[in-house]
Amino acid sequence: MVLPNQLTTLRILLTPVFLFLFLSDSPLLKQISLIVFLIAAITDWYDGWLARKFNYITNWGKFLDPLADKILTSTAFLGFVFTGVLELWMVILIIVRDILITVLRAYAEYKNISFATSIAAKWKTFLQMAFLYYLLLVYTLKTIDFFIYNYGQILVKLTDSALIYYMMLFVTAVTVITGILYLYSNRYLIRRLFSFEN
Repeated sequence: MVLPNQLTTLRILLTPVFLFLFLSDSPLLKQISLIVFLIAAITDWYDGWLARKFNYITNWGKFLDPLADKILTSTAFLGFVFTGVLELWMVILIIVRDILITVLRAYAEYKNISFATSIAAKWKTFLQMAFLYYLLLVYTLKTIDFFIYNYGQILVKLTDSALIYYMMLFVTAVTVITGILYLYSNRYLIRRLFSFEN
């Protein structure tokens, strides 16, 4: 197995470790969960860079890499559902949309049909990750005494339930809309993909 695929596999293996630490009652373990998440996210950037630089591009990697990303982000979103921070229905919409598109693209690659990734979809990914980083950071800071004592009021405002709700609502709306646009813009390729000729 080439190194980029090993890093992708590592990202998948780190995901349950992150969730276990994140859901722990221990402030220290919650803080470590942020580090684990960041390490997993870095492997995403690094394996992509390696694959492009040294042409370590495999069919298995094309399938596994985006799937690993969705597993990591979906798990993080679910972690915030379990802790009562996010609404389950929004997270379900995001997970269903992302998994559907990922599986569709993987099947298309298998059939040697390429679906172009739109700029809107890239912005969707950026928004999701930025929002998750925001949540992980502010809720991790709330477990550290120094920040609680010195910046407690700011942290309260940054984790206000109404603020989080509307931020998540925006991320959800962008995710669903870009998913619909993606399916529409690739409708002819999708029709070809599932035609009997293929």
